[in-house]
Amino acid sequence: QVQVVESGGGLVQPGGSLRLSCVASGATFSTYTMSWYRQAPGKERESVALATGSDIIYADAVKGRFTISRDNARNTVYLQMNSLKSEDTAVYSCNARPGRWSPYYGRDFWGKGTLVTVSS
Repeated sequence: QVQVVESGGGLVQPGGSLRLSCVASGATFSTYTMSWYRQAPGKERESVALATGSDIIYADAVKGRFTISRDNARNTVYLQMNSLKSEDTAVYSCNARPGRWSPYYGRDFWGKGTLVTVSS
């Protein structure tokens, strides 16, 4: 199994910044597709950002404010969130999808999530 653990959530004021971290286990982390999702109260889960080995994709709602990055040496992906708005309040979850060199190729692994609250 691939273990996925998020950290870094908390309470922040509108306009503030927060950085989330996600560590995923496995020797082939560099080939994983890593994604951040979020689910706000009463809403469906939505994709926020995705990073493959070479490509990065953002949801329109966060473009220009959020940055996803990865440190393959640390098996870690980050989500830097700037200019936060109240509508960014949600549980943020990390998804790991191992690549073809992993015995878990094609499967999805999720962390438990970390709560981000944007409020004054």
